[in-house]
Amino acid sequence: MGCKHHLNEKSIMKKLLFDLFPVIIFFIAYKIGDANAEATRAFMAGIGLPQAVGAGEKPGIYLATLVAIVASFAQIGWVKLRGHKVEIMLWVSLGIIVVFGGATLWLHDESFIKWKPTVLYWIFSAIIFGAAALGRNVIRNLMGAQMELPGPAWSRLNASWGGFFAFMGLANLIVAFNFSTDAWVNFKLFGSLGLMLVFVVGQSMMLTRYLNKADLEKEEKQ
Repeated sequence: MGCKHHLNEKSIMKKLLFDLFPVIIFFIAYKIGDANAEATRAFMAGIGLPQAVGAGEKPGIYLATLVAIVASFAQIGWVKLRGHKVEIMLWVSLGIIVVFGGATLWLHDESFIKWKPTVLYWIFSAIIFGAAALGRNVIRNLMGAQMELPGPAWSRLNASWGGFFAFMGLANLIVAFNFSTDAWVNFKLFGSLGLMLVFVVGQSMMLTRYLNKADLEKEEKQ
């Protein structure tokens, strides 16, 4: 097989972990914040955000929001430090966490940060489907250098990712506003990651079929 027919699984896992970095940090900060409520309230007050945590309130969600904002800036700083170009999706993600996270801290309302994943997912979905309507395939532009697929396969892959992001946005809203904040935070990391892995495995199985077929056709021509 040609090297372009192989997805670099190690690179994909590194990219996934990098993208999940703010989510992982959010989860850890949430647990630490609630487990150390008094210290967290003192810390938030010490940095000028006393309004973010009310007396007797569990402060984890607000500490997690602040940490996620810082982590998002750190992501972009790391990319720039390594001399790489910052992807547009990373800038979009930073803008959304700053706006919705900032509103959560300033207005003392956790519903803003709960909306953040949905807004991000739906923006991704809108970009994919919007570009497709204009004759452009976003997923092909992102992955075309890694593998060769026939046109219908790229269209199917593009539509699958657009639909998946739309579904994830809806799933986030359902969990965020029908279950406890604890349940939402757990879903934000484990649920979203689990669904993502299931989806990626399903897509990989589909791609393997196309790639194997392409290899056979190539060998027959030689």
